[in-house]
Amino acid sequence: MRIVKLVLAGVLCLGLAACSSKFKTYNGPEVTQVIIDKGERQMFLLHHNRVLKNYDIDLGFAPSGHKQFEGDGKTPEGSYVIDRRNPNSEFHLSVGISYPNPKDIAFATSQGKSPGGDIFIHGQPNAKGFLERSDPDWTAGCISVKNREIEDIYAMVKNGTPITIYP
Repeated sequence: MRIVKLVLAGVLCLGLAACSSKFKTYNGPEVTQVIIDKGERQMFLLHHNRVLKNYDIDLGFAPSGHKQFEGDGKTPEGSYVIDRRNPNSEFHLSVGISYPNPKDIAFATSQGKSPGGDIFIHGQPNAKGFLERSDPDWTAGCISVKNREIEDIYAMVKNGTPITIYP
């Protein structure tokens, strides 16, 4: 049984070199799109129409509806791109989402408010006792996954990859 577990662990690491490091490499099919289904709390990494990986996710503390203003606790909905990476994130690793877009900015401005920003897909908090994350939907509007999962996402998803976030 132990050998089977070791073999399976090796299979799970295929395509993701350095499985024990947070800076993995990936040499599999290109991730051409990220899909978030907020209602189902699922993220899908796709190569065209084929799902390469899927993950359970946590959202902002007010998960229903589209993010409109800074501090509203909502996770954005709509079409964006992965636009940056943070290897020194306070949440293990993170990849940035291009929120707010011009439409988001225009709406918030028309209401005399800020749309907010700094929306990421990230892992768990680095600081001990910072937050206990056993409850769902705890972020300020970001999308959270387990640390080992953000390591895969960080390696697989490149800047410029489209991300669509559905209600």
